[in-house]
Amino acid sequence: MDLIPTYGPMLLRGFGMTVLCWVLGTVFGMALGLLIALVQRYGGAVLRWPLQVYIEVIRGTPFLVQLFLLYYGGPMIGIRLDALPAGILGLTIYGSPYFAEIFRGAFRAVPPGQIEAARAIGMAEHVIVRRVLLPVGLVSALPALVNFAIILTKETVILSIITVPELMYQTQRMSTETFRYLEANLALALFFWGLVEVISRVGRRLEARITRHLVERT
Repeated sequence: MDLIPTYGPMLLRGFGMTVLCWVLGTVFGMALGLLIALVQRYGGAVLRWPLQVYIEVIRGTPFLVQLFLLYYGGPMIGIRLDALPAGILGLTIYGSPYFAEIFRGAFRAVPPGQIEAARAIGMAEHVIVRRVLLPVGLVSALPALVNFAIILTKETVILSIITVPELMYQTQRMSTETFRYLEANLALALFFWGLVEVISRVGRRLEARITRHLVERT
């Protein structure tokens, strides 16, 4: 407890940076993943094959390696990013293939009869996506989306390697200055446990609301 006055504000700033990186990385990664899933569904083979290669390469390599290539290798090809933008972009790239696969599976779970019925009454494809594919697919995709969003929270600790001042970076600083490794890592664990608990509760509430909304519509 004697460390709280000195290091409490620093840990809170680090936690705020962790939440910022996680929120932006998750939102952008989910948006990119949705775009990839839609292109794979409606695009031709010319687009599908490169996207599939992208998915396999990103899923088949560690996030740490991807982050190193982006931050330290980027300047060699003219991409110069500060630590924070590089970290957010790294999370976006890392998460997008997983989100794409979640959306792809959710789209395939939509009953074909609903899509055929929408086409039979003259709905355009973009309307079908907005009114049928996304609402129905989101119900089955939501638990997996929330689960991977939780996984991304823990991947944010890797951003400390490129000096993003998030929570892991601040707890390491606290450890090296005080040699109190137990307290620093306990604080790290408690902050992440609280964040994961909030995400889980929000995910369950969203799932309940979406399911109830669809039941009312039908």
